[in-house]
Amino acid sequence: MLTEDGVRLWATRAGAGDPVVFCHGGPGLWDTLEEVSGLLAQRVSVHRWDQRGCGRSQRCGPYSVARSVADLDAVRRRFGLSRMALLGHSWGAQLTLRYALEHPERVSRLVYVSGTGIDRGASWHEVYERNLRANIRSGLGRWEALKARKRTDAEDREFCVLQWSADFAERERALEHAERMATPWLGVNFECNAAINAENKRTWGTPDLRAACEKLDVPVLIVNGAEDIRPGWAVDSLEQALPRVSRTVLSGAGHLPWVEDPEGFRAAVSGFLADLQ
Repeated sequence: MLTEDGVRLWATRAGAGDPVVFCHGGPGLWDTLEEVSGLLAQRVSVHRWDQRGCGRSQRCGPYSVARSVADLDAVRRRFGLSRMALLGHSWGAQLTLRYALEHPERVSRLVYVSGTGIDRGASWHEVYERNLRANIRSGLGRWEALKARKRTDAEDREFCVLQWSADFAERERALEHAERMATPWLGVNFECNAAINAENKRTWGTPDLRAACEKLDVPVLIVNGAEDIRPGWAVDSLEQALPRVSRTVLSGAGHLPWVEDPEGFRAAVSGFLADLQ
């Protein structure tokens, strides 16, 4: 599909029923939510896409939150959706929230998976860094060496697999799960990552953002894994601000809770989406 400024985006649809549009994490990654689609596509019509500059989409900017919101709306229009549910993971959860705040009339429900709330990242990032290093364990030295230097594409993949392995509670299978995330390897867009993260540092955690969340008249389900290395209390700020919110915490699961508790994840999300009209 093409955006209004002529950038090609990869998108796909599966299943039948009420429409749900997924937004993957990152920024700068590609769609990693095919397993989630498999859990839900018997009940809803799932729309997935690679964000601008990422994965199978055209690798060009500009990269910003506003541009990401506009691209999400382009996906909506491409599939002819007047109204849709949204499911976002990690950075994608922030993106779906931003979209809902700007276009609440186009959003029927919002599933906010493994996000980090609306406070500034500095409030939780130190805890995250400490947990990240603890979970990488024996690979920490290699991860630090790769982080500190210019890397080849193969080294980018190795670096990401080590880092992503920290996101799983099931430590004996963490590298296996991370390898699956990196296969096929579509290459991280670090320029996109840096641009959007820098913008979020300036704009997240403001009184205006909290006030907007307090007025959001859209049902929201927050889902997070109890063992996510991003502290669960980081998302409390969002839960406390939203007027129509429920929350599910899946024990024994990390940052990708559908991987380690697929049945619990499916039950929570499909139940929430069951009332779509």
